[in-house]
Amino acid sequence: MIITQKYSIFDLERYIDWSYFLHAWQLSPRFAVAANLHDCKSCREAWVASLGEKDRERGREVLRLIDDARKMLGELSARATVEARVGVFNANSVEDDIFVATDDNEDVRIPCLRQQVEKPGEPYLCLADFVRPRETGRSDMIGVFVSTVRFDPVAEYGEDPYNLLLSQTLCDRLAEAGACLLHKETRCRFWPDINEENLTIEDLQKERNKGIRPAVGYPSLPDQSVNFILSDLIKMSDLGVTLSETGAMIPHATVSGLMIGYEEARYFGVGPIDEIQLKDYAARRGLGVAVMRRFLSANLKEESL
Repeated sequence: MIITQKYSIFDLERYIDWSYFLHAWQLSPRFAVAANLHDCKSCREAWVASLGEKDRERGREVLRLIDDARKMLGELSARATVEARVGVFNANSVEDDIFVATDDNEDVRIPCLRQQVEKPGEPYLCLADFVRPRETGRSDMIGVFVSTVRFDPVAEYGEDPYNLLLSQTLCDRLAEAGACLLHKETRCRFWPDINEENLTIEDLQKERNKGIRPAVGYPSLPDQSVNFILSDLIKMSDLGVTLSETGAMIPHATVSGLMIGYEEARYFGVGPIDEIQLKDYAARRGLGVAVMRRFLSANLKEESL
């Protein structure tokens, strides 16, 4: 089942994680509380005064930046939308692979990587561990998602460096906010949890919900070429999303990945892998070792580079 949603800026503004927005501006995420301040002058001055003396000017800078961001969100509300799509499929795991059953009865392999760095008392995790094994004879379900912002910052603000960067960083946050809201809606429909209604926006931003939403290119799912598989599964091109030769998504303000409902699933970093796993993964991915070496360069142990 494939579901497409269109969200307005009004729908998503409260789902924006301002800590990541500030990080993109090289400002400490701890200042993100400024986004929740009451708009009155006394509240803002009291917050600035509560900061250490060395941080007060930076605090005023944060307030000005968030004011500009909120003003731009108002401008974007008439010109930008976020489109998100999720495909929910029957799936099973076979060792380190996830196999997705499509509506056309195809069995699509999503290869995953397993941790190799030893941590005492901890298992070596792989995303496939959180999907029901095929040998059980029962199907599991996973989601494949994409969230993208329909707006071209360069066309609108290409001659204004400050507003260009402001719009780009906001669009990145809106794409993530769309993924957050889509994940919530998908969980409520396919993996209902009585505790979901008690989660706050902050809980959702910090992903304290049941299940996980690992994004392509992030530590649990570092191979960007997986986007080619996901795009075929949910037809990202229908939303205007294209892929470069490296698997990078265009528009830039786009996020994709998997939704896994298993309540014990958790995020982790794959970390460095050796030549043996590289060759095994390349075979499962159906690509040459040299090609995979480029896609996974950030995860290769020094001797594998």
